[in-house]
Parts: sequence; structure tokens; C-alpha cells
Amino acid sequence: MLNSINVGKRLIGPGHACYVIAEAGTNHNGKLETALALVDCAADAGADAVKFQTFKADALVAPTDHPIAELSDKFGRFGATVHEMFRKVEMPLDWLPRLYARARERGIDFLSTPFDEGSVDVLDELGVRAFKIASYEVVHLPLLRHAARKKKPILLSTGMANLGEIEEAITAIRGEGNDQIALFHCAIGYPVDFRDIHLAAMDTMRASFGIPVGFSDHSLGVAVPFAVAARGGNLLEKHFTLDSKQHGPDHEFAIEPNALKDMVSGMRNVEAAIGRPEKTVQPSEALHYTRGRRSLFAVVDIPAGQTITKDMLAVLRPGVGLKPKYLGVVAGRPARRAIRAFQPLSWDDV
Repeated sequence: MLNSINVGKRLIGPGHACYVIAEAGTNHNGKLETALALVDCAADAGADAVKFQTFKADALVAPTDHPIAELSDKFGRFGATVHEMFRKVEMPLDWLPRLYARARERGIDFLSTPFDEGSVDVLDELGVRAFKIASYEVVHLPLLRHAARKKKPILLSTGMANLGEIEEAITAIRGEGNDQIALFHCAIGYPVDFRDIHLAAMDTMRASFGIPVGFSDHSLGVAVPFAVAARGGNLLEKHFTLDSKQHGPDHEFAIEPNALKDMVSGMRNVEAAIGRPEKTVQPSEALHYTRGRRSLFAVVDIPAGQTITKDMLAVLRPGVGLKPKYLGVVAGRPARRAIRAFQPLSWDDV
């Protein structure tokens, strides 16, 4: 049986709606008012949480001249090196209380991904209800252990990780006495190719570890979130921005406010549509069940005692008489009483 976890008052797991995190990330562009507007956007869309990223570039990336750290690809627009890019998108720590308060005012959870132990401490003191750990840090066991010791849920992304690495991460967290763990399957790419997503891996992870599993999405559009909801995903994280044409590493693949709102409402509709496994008539179908189905009608006046033949009958709407499957049973029997043309037949008539 898949276990559930609590993030604040929200249960995450089987039988509960997918916990939707609107990932603002670094899309604040260094402006507090933009960051606050992102919180409002997430709340207006109906997300369960809004999430930023808390890090210091110097504690995250070495200012190395190694070729792998040079940004000669499309990310070179945002800095010559990875270190330079992260320096440009750092979020000031003194924003956190303002953003946290705005999220609480708007009735959604405030989360921020910590990339170092100091950031974990800052967020813990702020009062975040969970720690979302990025895919790149799934093998950073010291960070996982440090976060786990805060005794708050760990929401762990697993992009690029194999099952053995995920198991090591879970073991490290549980080793600190923390069993409040949920996983995000994730495919790394900005944006990611749909063929590299493999949502079926969520089923493998759920079966392997017996804990809630969802998806952290870097794909374009909202098709994948709908599929996650349809597949019973317990969590969904999706990048969003106020304007995807803005300058910054995460804007290009992020969805805009209207799409975020459509995504959340669409996921809730998908969850409602999945419903229960029973195959039965729904209360909303009752009228159509009778009005649209067919039954046996006389198409001529049939006197009492007359043997009923098939040419005296028709299978017509509405379904207020005997079911069509009884046509062969009724034909050949005498009418027990007079039957008027276009009268639905009942067993009292034969």
C-alpha cells in the first residue's frame, strides 16, 4: 500500500488530488515585485504551492575554468560560465519573509529549493512546510541528511538518477529518522523532448519504493501535466513565468499565467473524470438512459387475444417499455389485453 505524507494540512498520496507546485524558480529576474507577482499568479491559478530557489552561487558552483563549465551553448546568453550565470540569478535572502508572507496571505504553501546546508537552515527558520530537493542534488547525500534532520517532508526530484541512486538517497533520509518522502520522476532538458520523458517510470518508482511519486516537468505546454494526472501522479511541478519572452535561463520553457491556470483546472478535471472503477449508470445519465435507449412498442392496434407478430412491433425510443432483447419472446404470444398503436409494451400486455 502506497503511503501518504503531509505537507502542512495537505495529504499527498493515493486518494488525494495531485499536489501542484508552480515553479517560479529564477524567473523573478532580480525584482522583488516580479517575485511577489509570481506568488499571486500561482495562487490565482489554483496551485497548491509556489516555489523559488535558494542558493548562493559560490556555495553551488566552482568558479573553475574547466571547459565543461563554459556556456558555449544557448545558455551562453546568460553568462560566460555556469558560475557567472548563477551569480546573476541569485535571489536575495531578505526577500524570503516577504514572499513567504504573501504566499500565506494567498492561501498557498511557500517552498524554495535549497542547494546547500546554509540555505536549508534559512528556509527551516522561515517555516517552510517541506524541502524540495533538485534532481542534481539526489547524490548530494550530506545535503539530504542535513535537510532530513529538520523533520520536514522531503520532496526529491530524481532526474538522471537510476533506482540504485534513488535508493541510496531514500536510505540517507530515513537514516536521520525522517520517513516523510515523496519522489518526482524528472527528465532533464530545457525544454525536454517528449520522447525522453517516459512517464511509465513513475509506476516503476512507486512499485519499487512504496512512496508517493509525481513528475517535475520541463516540457513545453501542458500535455504532460494532464498525462501525469491521468496516470495518478501524486505531485506535479511546472515552471511558470509572467512572460516567456523575458531574458533568463528558465523563461523559454515556462508557461505563462493563463496556461498555468488552464493546467491546474485541467488536471482537476482529469482527476474528477478518472473517478471510481465501477461501470454503472451515473445519476446525471438517468434522463438520457430512459429517453435515449429503446424499448418495444406496438406499431398497430392489437386486440386482446390477438397473436402478436414481429411486424406489429418496433424497437423505438424512449426506453420505457420492455427491452429490445425480449422481441423474440413477445412475438408469437397472445395479447393479454388490447394494446394501442405506439404504446410501450409491458409484461402485463402478453
